Amino acid sequence: MSFANVEMKVIQWGEARQIVQNSTPYAQAKKTQEELYELFEAIEDNDRVAMADAYGDILVTLIMGCATADLDLVECLEGAYNEIKDRKGHLSKEGLFIKE
Repeated sequence: MSFANVEMKVIQWGEARQIVQNSTPYAQAKKTQEELYELFEAIEDNDRVAMADAYGDILVTLIMGCATADLDLVECLEGAYNEIKDRKGHLSKEGLFIKE
């Protein structure tokens, strides 16, 4: 199943539960933050199952956040990619990409 198909299913799930209609981008960002904490815990515990769950939950909250803001996550991703595709820089010793 394509990402766009799963994204639509998540949006439909959120609409059926009145999240898209009644939540806010801020509330969804807070939910994303909660899920990020769970991801950090899973990484620290080296728990791959929990990591996969957290990454999936983060994507759901990002989709819901975009839906409440009338944005399309795939379009947001494409815009971000177009900004970074020709970016030059280096990898820090911590594994972070540092742009020039």
